Amino acid sequence: MENQATTVINNSSIQALQSVLRYLKNTFVGKDEIIDLLGISLLAKENTFLLGPPGTAKSAIVRLLSECIEGGNNFEYLLTRFTEPNEIFGPFDIRKLKEGELVTNTSGMMPEAAMIFLDEIFNANSAILNSLLMALNEKIFRRGKETIQLPALMFIGASNLLPEDEALAALLDRFLLRVKCENVDPDLLDQVLLAGWKLEQRNGTPTPKINPDDIRSLQKQSRQVDLAAIRKPYIDLVRTLRNTGIKVSDRRAVKIQNLIAASALMCGRTSAILSDLWVMKYIWDTEEQIEILAGIIDQVIEKEESTQAHPQAFFNKRPNAEELMKEVQTLKNKWAAGNHSFAEQNQIKDKLRYVQTRCNWLQNRTHKTHLEKEIESLWAVMLQY
Repeated sequence: MENQATTVINNSSIQALQSVLRYLKNTFVGKDEIIDLLGISLLAKENTFLLGPPGTAKSAIVRLLSECIEGGNNFEYLLTRFTEPNEIFGPFDIRKLKEGELVTNTSGMMPEAAMIFLDEIFNANSAILNSLLMALNEKIFRRGKETIQLPALMFIGASNLLPEDEALAALLDRFLLRVKCENVDPDLLDQVLLAGWKLEQRNGTPTPKINPDDIRSLQKQSRQVDLAAIRKPYIDLVRTLRNTGIKVSDRRAVKIQNLIAASALMCGRTSAILSDLWVMKYIWDTEEQIEILAGIIDQVIEKEESTQAHPQAFFNKRPNAEELMKEVQTLKNKWAAGNHSFAEQNQIKDKLRYVQTRCNWLQNRTHKTHLEKEIESLWAVMLQY
């Protein structure tokens, strides 16, 4: 597939975006995955959802990314159950209201922003939900007779928890990419403290910039990426995920192509290659699906032969033997509970395959041998059915 990857020559806009992402990675230690995915989302003009506890730098990363977009307005808001439409979209213009016209004063509000960050997004109430869904899906704000085309480059939502309410599940569906944000590895704590101290002491230090118009140009260019080489494996992968019980609607299947194309363009290619399917690891609906997706997709992209793959495509987090053993025990208990549908059985098996793959990365031979025996024992039980 190497000869199918065409390099984009002298693309200063891509170089500017890559420079911004490098700056963010140097500033936020251990957050490369999140930052690269925000870059992909920006190129694809798709929305990203960040899941994680407070203090994991979600807001800070988005804020600094917004600062690097030259001349672009940033809108950031912490939603509560009592947030009113005026707080997000702007109040009615009083002067126009006296004349009998309902016109929204959007100055400094979300409808004028290039980068939009909505924290605790699942606190959205019914008063703002419909307008928010339309803004996220169609980049349009509609109120009464007003229809405003939003200049938003992308929306980023964040929350500590996933929604349980069906109406809020529709809100999550509007975020194509989902990223779990956690505290960094304790081994990196020294670097985190040093980087955080430097961030506090910036004192107006210049940051790399990219123009919003350059980003919009890249978004259009992303739509021109040739996906022919990955079309069949992509269709096969969507079918596999559906059979496993992971929901991939036709609408989402179409939109995921934007992420694949963005991965190619970020690497300076005008054609997608097999490893660009790595972005599909981040389309989960539940935390339980994270490892299942990783296992399925890693098995597909490991066949990649090109040297032009995105750096995140083959990034593997160092496995922990104790955590893997807990996973095996959890899967054993789930299987023993019985009464599983065919799709649920496949989910358990796929997760076990992923744990088995991760087991190969263990350095301690004793731990590895013990885990392999436990996994083989569980497979023997499963194969009886």
